[in-house]
Order: sequence, then C-alpha cells, then structure tokens
Amino acid sequence: MLGFDAKILDYVEQFTSPESPVLQQIVRETHLEVLMPRMLSGHLQGRLLALLSTLVKPKRVLEIGTFTGYATLCLAEGLPPEGKIITIEVNEELEKRLHRYFKAAGYHPQIDLRIGNAMQVIDTLEETFDLVFIDADKKNYLHYYQKIMPKVKIGGLVIADNVLWSGKVTTPIEQMDKDTQAIHLFNDFVKNDTSVEQILLPIRDGLYLIKKIG
Repeated sequence: MLGFDAKILDYVEQFTSPESPVLQQIVRETHLEVLMPRMLSGHLQGRLLALLSTLVKPKRVLEIGTFTGYATLCLAEGLPPEGKIITIEVNEELEKRLHRYFKAAGYHPQIDLRIGNAMQVIDTLEETFDLVFIDADKKNYLHYYQKIMPKVKIGGLVIADNVLWSGKVTTPIEQMDKDTQAIHLFNDFVKNDTSVEQILLPIRDGLYLIKKIG
C-alpha cells in the first residue's frame, strides 16, 4: 500500500466521519482472524466509498471482490429503500462471516452475496448497474471491466481499487511483475476509452473513478 506519514493519516482520519460500530468490528476481527487483513478498504477509503454511493443513490450496485464486507457495507449506505447490491466473493470460507456482518449492519435484505468465480457470475447477471466496485484479482481487472461496462448505465460510476499497486505501476514495464503489468494495462485501457471520463486518485493504494458517458 502507498503510505502517508502516520501523523498526516491520523490527522486526516480525525477530520473524517467515523466508522460505524459494525465496521469497527469488521476491522478488529479481520485483523485477528483472517489472512491478509490489509485487503480491507479501511476508514478513509471506506468513507469515500460511502460518500460516493450516497451521492449516486444507486438502485443497483455490483461489487467484484467482497473479502470481509467492509466496502460492501460502505457502498450500502447510499442505497435507496429499493436498492440492492450484488457482491461476488470467491472464498466460500468467508460466507458465514459476511452474512453475520450484513445482518448486524441491517443491510442483509439488500445484499445479494454470490459465492463463486466472478468471471462466470458476471455472465449470469441481467441487471444494469448504477455503481460498480472492482476489488478482486488484479490479473482480471481489464476482463472484468470489459464484461461489466455493457451492464453499466450511462452516467454510472465504476470504481477500481489498487490501481497504483504500491507504486509499482511507475516502474518500467519490462521490470513489472504480472500483476503490476495487468494493473498498468487496465489503467492505460481506461485512459484511452472514449466512452468514459476518469480520474485516478492517490488515496490508499489508488482509486480509479470512471464515469460512463457513452
């Protein structure tokens, strides 16, 4: 992850809306009980996701990569009463934990958790989406993007996480490992996609905000 000076990060979080008790519980239990807890979105990024969702007011959200549900619940904060999130997670061992968190937060009726391979699950979806969050295996980012864009409404927002990949995307391409190359190729594809407007934000490990315009 890209790091801020610890004092700056602490200051920024002090002036950012706090996490809910359930989100605090997810952070605590993920660090104690789940491998690779750094995959959590965390306080600052989570509040940004919640704010963006609140602004979009999405009726349909797609999340690719649930992990322990932190970002899912942040995105759920912007749902209208009839809104729904479809979230896809490949690790079936997380399923019971996720249902517990979703129930505790009060969003369980609006969250449709699909356990399985995201490439296959996306092919079964017939909905069109107002908001999409991509945060899964990096080698497939471009494939996910190409699959989901026909299902995104004009004016819809796609958010991709980890697009700076700990800063490794700035190294010469011949020196990049496969995951870094995949992220760089995804970033380059989006930059040249005339059907979208985009901004890459250096928040946490990089967030790409992509608005579909055509």
